Amino acid sequence: MWLTDMQKIGVAFCSGGGLFLTGGVIMFFDRAMLAMGNILFLIGLTLIIGVQKTMVFFSRRQKWKGTAAFATGIILILLRWPLTGFLVELYGIFVLFGDFFATIGSFAGNIPVVGPYIQMGLEKISGGRRNAELPV
Repeated sequence: MWLTDMQKIGVAFCSGGGLFLTGGVIMFFDRAMLAMGNILFLIGLTLIIGVQKTMVFFSRRQKWKGTAAFATGIILILLRWPLTGFLVELYGIFVLFGDFFATIGSFAGNIPVVGPYIQMGLEKISGGRRNAELPV
């Protein structure tokens, strides 16, 4: 799969967002790192799939609950409730991107030694669904 330069930059932003979110959790739910991770993740997702497709993805009727939880989590983090906000946001991520975890697992299955275990874990999280609803 070939990516445009804009999509490559989006992947970098999403990766940076993931690193900041992980760092924020490791540093006992540091509010600034969690907020930066959220911002980078949203910018990266927008660069990967485009503004219009991002809006359509978050505004689908079956994704409203996940979108509300994700946005509420970000707001709680910004209002100095980082642990509660992160947990609410994590629920929103599972609702929004749960169908996509099996697709990620199929790519991760090619990693030597740990890949098959990552693939099995992500397929269990997603409920064994293999169709990704993330528009590309």
